[in-house]
Amino acid sequence: MLQFGLRAHDFGQFPAEQLADVLHAFGPACIQLALAKAFPDTPKSGGFLSPGYARRVRRVFEARDICIAVLGCYINPVHPDEAERERQLQRFEEHLRYARDFGCAIVGTETGSLNPDCSYNAGTRDEAVFDTLCASVERLARAAERCGAIVGIEPVAWQHTLSTIEKTARLLERVDSPALGIIFDPVNLIPREGLGERSHADFIAEATDAFGGRIVAVHAKDYRMEEGKKTEGAAAGTGIFDFDALFSLLQARKPGIDVLLENTSPETAAAALAFAAKVAARTAPQPIPPRSAP
Repeated sequence: MLQFGLRAHDFGQFPAEQLADVLHAFGPACIQLALAKAFPDTPKSGGFLSPGYARRVRRVFEARDICIAVLGCYINPVHPDEAERERQLQRFEEHLRYARDFGCAIVGTETGSLNPDCSYNAGTRDEAVFDTLCASVERLARAAERCGAIVGIEPVAWQHTLSTIEKTARLLERVDSPALGIIFDPVNLIPREGLGERSHADFIAEATDAFGGRIVAVHAKDYRMEEGKKTEGAAAGTGIFDFDALFSLLQARKPGIDVLLENTSPETAAAALAFAAKVAARTAPQPIPPRSAP
């Protein structure tokens, strides 16, 4: 059965105990926790983590039956300022070192752009930028191998360096490491102009054929099309995305994977989790009936 969770910072910034109580009310199995986004007064610079800090946070959530599925550490791995890129890579490596103390294997990031804030820049599509990304990801993957952790890379269409299914597959070929995985957000990978006549099922199948074996977690949200452009920010079940196609494939090829519902809020989380559970129930593989005695 798929494991459904929430993105912690969608519910505001609170101390760990208070945030855990807020989330526990919705009953998620797991969360994505980005420390700097979820906890107030978290230092922006590196060097503040320790095994003791990580274990304390882990215990707070485990006491509410919530596990930390992904540590979010969003950096710009192609930042145009090399000194700043180095600082961000070091911060990510620090998260890798302590991930296991949080009870978590995966540290996740998107792949940035030539703009410091990761916004759209046409030059991000240049091959030299992809080369920079590969160098950054290889460095992080080698660090993850030493730490027993996993680097989770999330592709995003249009604005980020890793913007297509093809580029995602190329990255995995270039960086050959068992410590490198993909956080699959199908809505993020859908082109800005939508899929046209293609079905969601075909698009999801293409992505999973290209890198399905390397998917380590899933982000789930919805979207709509307005004036020919994809608009995001919708909770699962409130847009046009085909969750039956996604969950059917996941249950066949990635049973039990963590599916983190994004773009929820205290007002929408309960409905989104209920929707996800309903779709998962109707798309679950049917048990094979026992053979009758001859």
